[in-house]
Amino acid sequence: MAVAVRGGRGGGSALRNFFSYRIFVSAMFTLLFLATLSVLFSSHHDSTIGNAYLHRSLVSINSDPLKTRLDLIHKQANDHIALVNAYAAYARKLKLEIAKQLKMFEDLAQNFSDLQSKQNYRSNLFDTDGPLDDDSLKQFEKEVKDKVKFARLLIADSKESYDNQLKIQKLKDTIFAVNELFVKAKKNGAFASSIAAKSTPKSLHCLAMRLMEERISHPEKYRDEDPEPEYEDPTLYHYAIFSDNVIAVSVVVNSVIKNAEEPWKHVFHVVTDRMNLAAMKVWFKMRPIQQAHIEIKSVEDFTFLTSSYVPVLKQLESAKLQNFYFQNSAENATQDVNNMKFKNPKYLSMLNHLRFYLPEMYPTLHRILFLDDDVVVQKDLTALWTIDLDGKVNGAVETCFGSFHRYSQYLNFSHPLVREKFNPKACAWAFGMNIFDLDAWRRERCTEQYHYWQNLNEDRTLWKLGTLPAGLMTFFSKTKSLDKSWHVLGLGFNPSVSMDEIHKAAVIHYNGDMKPWLDIALNQYKELWTKYIDSEMEFVQMCNFGV
Repeated sequence: MAVAVRGGRGGGSALRNFFSYRIFVSAMFTLLFLATLSVLFSSHHDSTIGNAYLHRSLVSINSDPLKTRLDLIHKQANDHIALVNAYAAYARKLKLEIAKQLKMFEDLAQNFSDLQSKQNYRSNLFDTDGPLDDDSLKQFEKEVKDKVKFARLLIADSKESYDNQLKIQKLKDTIFAVNELFVKAKKNGAFASSIAAKSTPKSLHCLAMRLMEERISHPEKYRDEDPEPEYEDPTLYHYAIFSDNVIAVSVVVNSVIKNAEEPWKHVFHVVTDRMNLAAMKVWFKMRPIQQAHIEIKSVEDFTFLTSSYVPVLKQLESAKLQNFYFQNSAENATQDVNNMKFKNPKYLSMLNHLRFYLPEMYPTLHRILFLDDDVVVQKDLTALWTIDLDGKVNGAVETCFGSFHRYSQYLNFSHPLVREKFNPKACAWAFGMNIFDLDAWRRERCTEQYHYWQNLNEDRTLWKLGTLPAGLMTFFSKTKSLDKSWHVLGLGFNPSVSMDEIHKAAVIHYNGDMKPWLDIALNQYKELWTKYIDSEMEFVQMCNFGV
């Protein structure tokens, strides 16, 4: 009895489960049917075509095998209409300047709509309750596919205009490529500028050759004369100029004399190398300085300057240093512009380092004014000999402002000795116009100090290049700051130097690569230099100095 009851209950439960399953399946089919109706209604923007197509689909969905195919083609066409309209709407919103492209999108959407509205397709495909015409369907499919293909091509070509990620990536790629080109152009420009700065212009070479030709043709005119007593007279105003550039030296001397109140009291000590000695002497024989005195010597005339005494000469005998300065310089230069700068052998030229031997070169003098060959003197300089240097050795114009041109920019303060002896915030000063108290120099033994630091820097661990770092170390705490109007710098690299500042300056300095005798000179400053060239000198005219 109990078993029968349990069996009856079990059978009723199974029956209920069966009817529940049928209800669930019916509900799912009903939902699927409603979803299909919704898609069909929403995909037709033309109500007439849409109603006819929906009616035909519902009545004949199982009676014609071509109708499923038409349904897929029709849906594909409508999907691309929606996609094209979306891109067109986005273009209007962004206000992109692509009027032609926008019109193509709009025309393409209209073409899709017009295609479905053609009378042939309406009668044979959309408005008929009977079988579909196979030829019309094939033609309709072909036209839809052609337009879909065109739409996809148009969207693919214009996608970058709408896809922000693509635009951002393309912009990044462009920035990277432009930056690479900029870095390369900067290196090539620096390399070309360095070559131009170090090369001897044709006009300078021509002038040296003409002067040598004159010396060889008329040796009797250019015999050496006995030294003048003024060369050693400490009561006169003495200048030291060390250069192998004849025209540059002549400009410095001319500018001093033309602005001097008492030119007969000025004595110029010019030192050049052996190769340019004859040319330099011929120039000043042919164009003598009126009233003033000029002594011309070569480095070799100072016999105490030997490798056993001068650290730079001793270092030049080192195979390691020769390899650093003279091997593979062209190959490395294009790879690293700074490397090329560091490897310029001019920094070990004895003409550059003569400034540290002034007391020994001119033992009878008390003061001497050192001038670079790329300066122009615009005022009388005799007041420099009466300036109180407060017992200091060197009178110079300081160049620091803010954090720029401090000792830390010239010396390697990671070296313990540099860190111990010097202040990284100390203000740097400039070579180019320096009044030296030679008596104080001898008392402070500055040349020995220079030798000490130069010997330590054989491996370039204290500073990289040049004579200024050596001067900053040698004359640290021994330099008197002069008024900035005595010496204005930057005319060889800075196009923004104030003309008011230039006109007020006693000395202007073309420091930098753009020397006034080069084609790369800054044009706005060039006339300040060329006006002191002796343009009446026949060789200057023959060598086309452009003055």
